[in-house]
Amino acid sequence: MRIHFNTPITTVVFLSLLIGSVFVSCKKETVAPTGGEAPALTQKVNEFIKAGMEDAYLWEQFLPNIDTKLEFDSKEYFHKLLYEEDKWSFITDDIEGLEASFNGVETTFGYSLAFYWKDANRTSIIAYVEYVYPDSPAAEANIKRGDIILLLDGADITIDSYLDLLYGSSISITLGVDNNNTISPGSSLSMTSQLLNLDPVLKTAVLEEAGHKIGYLFYAQYISDYNSSLDLAFQSFKNQGITDLVLDIRYNPGGYMSAAQHLCSLIAPQSTVNAADVLVTLQWNAFYQNYWQTNAVYNQIRMNFDPTVSVNMDLSKIYILTGSGSASASELTITGLDPYMDVVLIGDTTYGKYTGSITLKPEDFYDDASYYTDFDNWGLQPIVLRYANANGVTDFKDGFAPDFRVYDDVKGGADLGDPSEPLLAKALEQITGITKVTSIEKQDVFSLEIIDRGFSLFDNQKRNLIVDLPVKLDKKLKR
Repeated sequence: MRIHFNTPITTVVFLSLLIGSVFVSCKKETVAPTGGEAPALTQKVNEFIKAGMEDAYLWEQFLPNIDTKLEFDSKEYFHKLLYEEDKWSFITDDIEGLEASFNGVETTFGYSLAFYWKDANRTSIIAYVEYVYPDSPAAEANIKRGDIILLLDGADITIDSYLDLLYGSSISITLGVDNNNTISPGSSLSMTSQLLNLDPVLKTAVLEEAGHKIGYLFYAQYISDYNSSLDLAFQSFKNQGITDLVLDIRYNPGGYMSAAQHLCSLIAPQSTVNAADVLVTLQWNAFYQNYWQTNAVYNQIRMNFDPTVSVNMDLSKIYILTGSGSASASELTITGLDPYMDVVLIGDTTYGKYTGSITLKPEDFYDDASYYTDFDNWGLQPIVLRYANANGVTDFKDGFAPDFRVYDDVKGGADLGDPSEPLLAKALEQITGITKVTSIEKQDVFSLEIIDRGFSLFDNQKRNLIVDLPVKLDKKLKR
């Protein structure tokens, strides 16, 4: 079974040295059976997993030989198949929820939180609000960036309960009041999560500083369905005659490859976009890479800038605000633009995600829907390719370090887009040459230890760069 893509993607021929280094021959591991056969339904799910991984997985040649009849836990079986370098592929039994989240449809309170140990004893947790979506339960409760959540349902927040602040259906919280680093209880409020459609173009502004008109854009997730929102934002920037651009993706976990292509095409030099120059190259597993090259299907192994975008800023320099949560499509934006313009990174080192995945569902493999009715909400998100920019930069496992390391001072309370917010203030300083506030180094400011941050039940999965191509399978597993 092999995947065929009906609609081409714009994309450059990858370095032959990388092809040779990735697909080195390796003897497959044989895993001995432990006895007994799994239930019939589990075996069916296992067969689906095996079919998808053997066909599309980037590291297909390293898959171990495991008898699917002897695996009683399908999720555990999936993880046994993963290559040692792969920390991103995943399986889900809620594919509907996952795909909705990829498209900005979430049941949520509408805020993003950073979680810290309250004290050195690690007995309780506090949460700082990073940002809030408009018209969400959090916004209606007047929660804003910098607010502290001290108690959950009247009790201390613990390692066992803190995720309820993100995933719960209805919660009562007590806000904290910071008096010289002593946090005491403040007002309490209740919220019920709602199903929301979340436009990732969360905030735009035009700031006039020292003769510069500076466009600011906070982008929360790469969602192709909202490319029109990007168009509106950039057309507004164009109409207002901005001279400089600050792109804030410090919390952006990534998303669809086509959204990254669209955003880059709005930003890059006009000559680069008009020429449809290479944005990134794509490397698949041995079968697909050979097929695309042998048949000269080059639009499957390179993604180019899109000259059909409705507006282009024709910039030669961009300032990008980054954090440890900037992953996959965020990093593709950074590395894809870098060969063509001056990319200045401000904030913290990015996540380090240089691979892409596709969504595989039972319906992609079986013609007879009755065969998979009892596992039709399962899905795989295997890594199927890695990408490199036009200069061959790839495998940035440790992320991209900032040119200017500035602490994301959530505690300070300055809203995103506020000129006094430290990351944006540093960008304004670099643009204008005028220092307005002292940029804050991370190690000098915050004594609390961070343990987690997030917005969604599917945060980890969103870090995958999603190769959003129409997929048609041979469907040789007909039932």
